Amino acid sequence: MGLPFDGLRAVVTGSSYGIGAATAERLAAGGAHVVICGRTATPADRTTYQPVSLEETTARLERYGTTVASIRADMADETERSRLIPFAVEALGGPVDILVNNAAAGIYKANSSYPAKHRALMFEVNFHAPFDLMQQVIPSMRDRGAGWIVNVSSGVARYAHGSSLAPPPADRPASPFGTHQGVYGATKAALNRITVAFAAELWGTGIRVNSVEPSGLVLSEGAVARGVEGIPASAIQPMDEMVDSVAYLCRCPAERTGGVHSSRALLEETGPDRG
Repeated sequence: MGLPFDGLRAVVTGSSYGIGAATAERLAAGGAHVVICGRTATPADRTTYQPVSLEETTARLERYGTTVASIRADMADETERSRLIPFAVEALGGPVDILVNNAAAGIYKANSSYPAKHRALMFEVNFHAPFDLMQQVIPSMRDRGAGWIVNVSSGVARYAHGSSLAPPPADRPASPFGTHQGVYGATKAALNRITVAFAAELWGTGIRVNSVEPSGLVLSEGAVARGVEGIPASAIQPMDEMVDSVAYLCRCPAERTGGVHSSRALLEETGPDRG
């Protein structure tokens, strides 16, 4: 039996570290040719919250023997992100089979004083960029009768952690931080809605369009840098578990489309033989 992604061409955004890098590595380990992108190109560009560079992640992925290429691209910049898919097609030698929209911007502030420029930035990265990239890859996917698009979402699209409208889970304390995630949650709710709309429009073409959210806090290098003291273990989801769910949707059957999934629930539903 061949590798699950053998010969497929994939693009993963926001993939210098964290869920994006782990997803790109899973795809490369499964035989895919991968393009990664982010804003931290070299080790010299690293910061506390951008702790791993594209150069370092590319080197890690190259050990699997597939084609790996990287491009510095800021998803907030329409011109920069417009170069991503053409770069991938050239670097990987053909059209994109798998698109994982993982890049996200999170700016958490009180809604009553939230600046318009930050709202615009959040929607640019979390909604408009995935929308643009989906539009770019769909024509070639439609021509080939197959393709996989996975949009990484968030549970705060559905509730405000710690708000009076939606009490937090019993194992998580109420926190004003949750109410400051309103704009972020709104961008992810918009992403979920357009995921379903794209899937409905593309039904029958062989293009699968799904979103998936973590079922807890995934401890990326950036999350660790911000500090995780006081977070109960029950509120944390292992990175491998989240990546399992994304990887499944990168090779799921044609009828698995239009879903807005929670990672753990998806894995429980599909079981250990999901492939």
